[in-house]
Amino acid sequence: MTAEFATWHKLRRLLVLIAALAVAMGIALPATALSPGQASANNPAIPQPPAESQVNVTGTPNTVPWPNGDLKGFVDAHTHMMSDVGFGGSIVCGATFDPVNGAAGALKDCPSHGPDGSWALIENVTKINVPFNPFAKHDVTGWPTFKDWPAYNSLTHQQMYYKWVERAWRGGQRIMVMDTVNNNVFCELNLGQVNKHSCEDMANVRLQVQRTRDLQSYIDNQYGGPGKGWFRIVTSPAQARQVAAEGKLAVVLGMEVSNPFGCKIWYGAPQCTKADIDAGLDEIKGLGIQSMFLCHKYNNALCGVRFDKELAGVAVNGGNFINTGQWWDPGTCRTEAEDNPIEPAILPAEVRALTDFLPALLPVYAKGARCNKLGLSKLGEYTLRQMIKRHMIVELDHMSVKAADRTLSILEDANYPGVISSHTWTDPSYLPRIYALGGFVAQHTDHDGVEDFVRVALEQRPLRQRFGVGYGYGMDMNGFGATPKQPEANTAKVHYPFTGPLGDVTLDRQVTGQRVFDYNTDGVAQYGMIPDWLENIRQVGGQSLVDELAHGAEYYLRTAEGAAAYQPQPNLALKKSTKASSWEWNFWGGLPAKAAVDGKDSTRWASGWSDREWFQVDLGAAEQVGRVGIDWDSAYGKRYLIQTSLDGTNWTTAVAVNDGRDGLDVHAFAPRSARYVRMQGVQRGTKWGYSIRELHVYGG
Repeated sequence: MTAEFATWHKLRRLLVLIAALAVAMGIALPATALSPGQASANNPAIPQPPAESQVNVTGTPNTVPWPNGDLKGFVDAHTHMMSDVGFGGSIVCGATFDPVNGAAGALKDCPSHGPDGSWALIENVTKINVPFNPFAKHDVTGWPTFKDWPAYNSLTHQQMYYKWVERAWRGGQRIMVMDTVNNNVFCELNLGQVNKHSCEDMANVRLQVQRTRDLQSYIDNQYGGPGKGWFRIVTSPAQARQVAAEGKLAVVLGMEVSNPFGCKIWYGAPQCTKADIDAGLDEIKGLGIQSMFLCHKYNNALCGVRFDKELAGVAVNGGNFINTGQWWDPGTCRTEAEDNPIEPAILPAEVRALTDFLPALLPVYAKGARCNKLGLSKLGEYTLRQMIKRHMIVELDHMSVKAADRTLSILEDANYPGVISSHTWTDPSYLPRIYALGGFVAQHTDHDGVEDFVRVALEQRPLRQRFGVGYGYGMDMNGFGATPKQPEANTAKVHYPFTGPLGDVTLDRQVTGQRVFDYNTDGVAQYGMIPDWLENIRQVGGQSLVDELAHGAEYYLRTAEGAAAYQPQPNLALKKSTKASSWEWNFWGGLPAKAAVDGKDSTRWASGWSDREWFQVDLGAAEQVGRVGIDWDSAYGKRYLIQTSLDGTNWTTAVAVNDGRDGLDVHAFAPRSARYVRMQGVQRGTKWGYSIRELHVYGG
């Protein structure tokens, strides 16, 4: 244990040097002010602080829907507006608002960055597309010059000042998912900052929710009182639809932390209970949080994570060691889906030169080991099912492929539509399953140019057309994920002023203090540049792609509405009469057929060791049947038939399975009347027989 604790202390030094951990996290004129009494959601009614950012948008946000009545507008499904009060409150520099001093008071650099920025270790080692220099300098003045920040590649300076968010709203955005965020390891590392409050995940979540409500009140006061402002926190999809239809910004609260409800693991042992999970879910629902990530960056008691790659992966792996007492443990992937490869030996020469113990600390992984061995734990499955009961939206991103696959199978078994990939941090092979459930996908914008976003969006267009859905983006802004850079030299440039993407307003270059932001040179330096980026998407990808994105708010809401309206179907097979070709006997009572429908995942049916074994359940009367789920033990069916019958003698094949696997296999088919449902084995997946923990049968 002594050696491991020594390693733990060395890791603190390591992560100070390669705090790329943060990179991976993922760790015209202003509107005219009217006199009091003339307030609307488009124009403030009371004076604002003298030092305030401009918006540089003219015109009134559109409330006209699409011709078929669908909501028109964009959705950013993944942001971290209040991360300046996350991570202990001293890592992201600058606030989202200051009711007394405005932008001059809010947009300040961190004292820990020093007089010339050279103390800003986190900023310097996480900044991309610049030469690596942990002691690089930057101008710390902030208001009114903003010489060096905000910038698309500056990850520790505020990018979501509320006036910039206002510009994005006026430019057509109607829904913003504001994920509360924290990373306890990042917060606890001594990287120069002085924390203002606890590093505990849930404490940071509570503070960020309160800060968001404070901002809503501040904006409301500008527009005439409670409920009058354009920034509206919503607690249901019905409320979100109403707010967005009125032309305001519906703000949906989510949660993305490393150890929700204290559910970390330490040397493999979970540090939370089902009671902790129930209490935690009830609390966040009471706070108004509607969506949640089960795991983020580090393995926890709920699920294994999808690895970060390259240098970021090295740093996050170190954070995983600090958080769990163990390194990531990858294995060979069993399907085409995979987590990111870990290549710890590839380190910048500058980092290697700073330490002599680094090579000895990094684990060596087998070539091709790209999948986290940890999937969705029993506590994770419990959490998932409790989220379904509470009609919450399940965030699939950041789960290991093993965890994501199991999560999707459980959602498919339940036919639950409330699942999203909010910034495509999941394997692309899962997107069809998300859409088939009624879920939603938003593409991560990342730090690439508009060309890459357009390329991926167009590549995936046939999939969206197949399911007839809209599209979203996930900026991950303020979340230590760099935002889109300026267009390449040979790419079309935005011409100012330009007509907004919904055709309702005109936008000029955004001005804050003395700084004039130009997308062509700055990229998406802050949130107010999103409409400029959308204009560049129109130039590069065409109006049709912008239209798909402008259907995003509608289809995000459809997913949320599906979750809110969800009613579980009864399992028609539960505790019904069963038969089987054989069952395995032992001194403890054996593994009989009835164990596969007893509602317990701790029992199972096991057959004899031959291919043509079968299992059937009698539903008691003819029922409409359209979906069967088989939760296999490790002895699974590689090839088998799902068959139905009205009399138990004459069978019809509903599904022929040729690529079965262990775990939960769910098969939907055209509904038909049946009293009996059978699994007819054709080929075993192992040398053992067939073993089913639970078989579920649902109506059409």
